[in-house]
Parts: sequence; C-alpha cells; structure tokens
Amino acid sequence: MTAGTIILVEDDDDLKSAMVQGLRLAGHSVADFSNASEALAAIDASFPGVVVSDIRMPGLDGRQFFSALAACDADLPVIFITGHGNISDAVAAMQQGAYDFLAKPFTMDRLLDSITRALEKRRLVLDNRRLRAASREAASQAQTILPLIGDSPAMAQLRATLSHIGTIEINVLIEGEAGTGRDRIARLLHDSSRRRARAFARVNCAGTPHDRLEDELFGSEYGPPGRRRTGRIELANKGTLFLDGVEALPMATQHRLASALESGEIIANGGNSPRNIDLRAIGAIGHDPGRVVTAGGLSAELMFRLGAIRIRIPPLRERRDDIPLLYGRYAAEAARRFNVQLQAIDAATHAHLLGHNWPGNLSELAQFAERKVLGLDRDATVADRATSLPERMAIIEAGMIREALTTAGGRIAEVQRLLGIPRKTLYDKLNRHGLNPASFRRQEPRN
Repeated sequence: MTAGTIILVEDDDDLKSAMVQGLRLAGHSVADFSNASEALAAIDASFPGVVVSDIRMPGLDGRQFFSALAACDADLPVIFITGHGNISDAVAAMQQGAYDFLAKPFTMDRLLDSITRALEKRRLVLDNRRLRAASREAASQAQTILPLIGDSPAMAQLRATLSHIGTIEINVLIEGEAGTGRDRIARLLHDSSRRRARAFARVNCAGTPHDRLEDELFGSEYGPPGRRRTGRIELANKGTLFLDGVEALPMATQHRLASALESGEIIANGGNSPRNIDLRAIGAIGHDPGRVVTAGGLSAELMFRLGAIRIRIPPLRERRDDIPLLYGRYAAEAARRFNVQLQAIDAATHAHLLGHNWPGNLSELAQFAERKVLGLDRDATVADRATSLPERMAIIEAGMIREALTTAGGRIAEVQRLLGIPRKTLYDKLNRHGLNPASFRRQEPRN
C-alpha cells in the first residue's frame, strides 16, 4: 500500500479519533475536520489525496459537500461513510461521481482498501494533468534544463545551490551517475556566469583514448611549423573547462592538470614556453569523490583543485515522485518532435514509471518516453521482464523496502518490524539500493 494524504470529515468525535489513529498507523497523513465547511477551505484542485466524509452532518451535509468539491475538481476521489438509513443518499452520490461509500459499521481494512485504490486513481489523474501541462510548456520552453525539473526536496536544494553559485568565480565538482544530466548542469553553470560569452570546452575523459588525452588537454607543438594543436585548456581561456568523467584520466595526467590549475599556466606537449590560463574548471565524477580517491581512481590534489564546491545530482531512484513529471516533459517533447498526438499515461505505464529502478537515469527515461510516444513499447513492463532474475529480485526487494519506509515514515525500528529483518541487514540493503530513510520522514498536517 502506498501512503497518501487524507482529509477526514466526521462529526462523531469518537469515530473520528479511531479512524485517524487507524489511518495514521497505516502510514497516511490525515487532516481531520468536524464539519464540511472547514474541510472545504483546505482543498483545491491540486490536492493530491482523498476525501473521506460522513454523509449526514449538521450544516453542510455530505451531498452539498460533494457538489462543492466537484465544482472545485470533478476528478477528486470522495469516499462516503454512512449509516444504513442513509445508504440511498450514498448511492445517489455514487451515481453523481463519488468514488465509493462504506456503510457503518465497517472494518478499517475495507476503508484502507478503498483509499489505496482511490489514491492510485488520484495520482494517475494528477500525472496526466502534468503531462498535458508539459505538452503546452514544451513548445514554448524547449530549452528548459530537464535535469532540474522536480518537486522533491533534493531538487529544490540543487536548484537553490546552482542559482547561488552560478555567478561565483570558483571551480565546481559535480557528482552524478551516468545519465543524470551532468553536462547540462555544467553548461547551466557556464551560461549563468560572467564567462558565458567565452568558450565552453568539454573533454570526454572516459571516451578519449589515453594516448591522445594529454594532446587533447594541453595541446601539442610537435610536427612542422604552423601545425601547432591548441588544447582544450587553452581553448577554455577566459571561459569554462568541463572535464566529464574526470576519474578516467590517467594519474599522471591528473597530477599535471592539478598543477596547471594551481599555477594558472600550461606548457603544450613538445613546447617550452608556458602560456597563462584564466578559466573556471568544472569536473564531473560518477561516484562520491572521497571514495574514488580512497580507491585510487582520483588524485586527492585534483579533487581539491576542482572541488571548491561540490554538487550532487541525485539519481532517479532517489526522487521517484519526480519521475512522472519528467516523463511528461520528455513525452511532450517527443510528441512535438515526431508530430504525433500525446497519449494519456495509463495505469501500466504509471506503475512502471514508479516501480522501475532506472539505472540509466534521465537517458533511459527519455528513451522510454520516445518509445511510448511512437507506440513501440506498448507493454510498460517489458524492460523489467527482459532483466535477469537477480536484477528482477533486486527491483522487487527495493520496492518492498521503499513501501515499508513509506508506511513507517522512515522510522527504522518500524521498517525492521514490517520487513522482519535485523537492523544491520536493513542498513546493508538501504545502502545497496540507495535509499535514505530521512527522505521518507514526514510531518503530520495540522488540523
């Protein structure tokens, strides 16, 4: 079961208290009200959850409450609870579009089952609204930095950091897995700086053969006169040098590069005269820089020269709530590019977006969106079926842990109890799947 936000309206204080307790024990966030008028003031068309309400109440009754909610958002799921004498009212509300009704007395399991289905419907509705909004936005903002899209706290923090350091003349080290958009972030930093009118010189450290890397970086004066090769460092003078996959550089090249950044001058291969350089260096690395240094893949000297400021781009598996929104933007751009109609997200696609582990991050998500737009991937779970058994088991395990974390609100002891595993085993699995309990902790909404 996926936890969500519930607004509960019930004028019987004892019943309301019992329901709030049961819903919160199941992991839901609950805002409870004693009358419909107060609850109505707390709801708008962007409300992400479900409304559970008694149908017979003083003042604004359930039927009137439902009409007001439908005027606000006709797709908002409303579950009514009612006594046997008022079932006809609940049935009439169902005919007008209410999601479900439960006759008193009812079990908490019955209520939770209805809420789970209603929450899934609500998420699908809101994701399709984002998809339509993305379609409208894609045409007018084709250059939006897609790696920065998202409502998760990690992305809000990343946007704030980039906004703050864009104009600061300081080197930056970006940590991010393949496919997270490291190059787009580096380009954004360049375009935000006072160096934006000068060159942005990119070096693919992992994709350039080792025997050509030093010529690529430092230039070469070998060969006949007039055939001097200008290196990327010199091309970036007064501008920005972006070293993508810096850990792939040979150690000797790393030391030479760190020395050049410290001294502000370089000597081309085969040359004798030093040349002054004035540049901003941005490095990108696939894993935690400190661990890469410890493993011998990165020079500590180069890490410190590049890492005056460090930025981490979280992989998609750490910000799953952003995935439908990102998919919407990629799908909208693909539909515009291929001149096809953008289709709504169906339940199978939605489940795949949230359940898949996305090892290829944004690159994999963009390809998936293109295939869906072109009708080349009608089964949203085909990628999962194509993986090996250990990979599939890892995805299932990660999903179960994520569900337990959500239900427990990130409380480790409760997650242990739900999964029935020792604390050390749990922490090992959290590290393996890149899951942070703190990101699942939440504050209860105030009444």
